[in-house]
Amino acid sequence: MSQIVELPDDLADALTDEASRLGLSLPEYAVQLLAAARPSASTVRSGADLVAFWQAAGLVGSRPEIADSQSVARRLRDQAQYRDE
Repeated sequence: MSQIVELPDDLADALTDEASRLGLSLPEYAVQLLAAARPSASTVRSGADLVAFWQAAGLVGSRPEIADSQSVARRLRDQAQYRDE
């Protein structure tokens, strides 16, 4: 089903920029945003369900600049543990 939504120029520009950064067209990005904002009827019951949810939301592979996620996670944990109080 096709729908037309009128957006303010600043919002359209921001969404277009974000879609481009993710390698998506504006309509593809809009569909992802709307699908992610919609309440889910299913519940995440396992790790596989969670990964499937992340993939559907476009989160898996969304940070291609991170080559070694384990070292980044370790660094973030260290920063959180030893930050100044």
